[in-house]
Amino acid sequence: MKNTSIKIATVVGFPLGAVSTQTKVFETKEAIAHGADEIDMVLQIGALINNDLETVKKDILAVREASKGKVLKVIFENCYLNDSQIKNACDICLEANVDFIKTSTGFGTGGATIENVRLMKETVGNQIKIKASGGIRDKETAVKYIALGVDRIGTSSGIKIVEA
Repeated sequence: MKNTSIKIATVVGFPLGAVSTQTKVFETKEAIAHGADEIDMVLQIGALINNDLETVKKDILAVREASKGKVLKVIFENCYLNDSQIKNACDICLEANVDFIKTSTGFGTGGATIENVRLMKETVGNQIKIKASGGIRDKETAVKYIALGVDRIGTSSGIKIVEA
């Protein structure tokens, strides 16, 4: 991939964000040392659900620091979260100055929903980009998310969508 315009992205803290912050920082630094341009981190879902927002914030800030100069996407795994938790995660990401927020890893029980993406967009406005991932399998669905203002679509049906 060297000497190409193709960007390399990797995930840290996969699948549930339950590893320590130190592990995520190590994974981030190793990924960047091996050529990663973008880091997708899974936030500490358990801490968010337990309303331990300080732990979630410290975790994201540490990875943001380790990924300076690179794109940082924070994955929420919305299928496990309620609206209040999604909003809290958005607020923390605004404070941490992340580049993207993302709906899901693809590991959880559900993907993007119109309602969740609308809430994310209402909370962050244009200050953070949004990647809708999971369950987007056709052009009609992709167009709905684009109309909501998402910046990227994560799908395993990309060719089908583009050819439709």
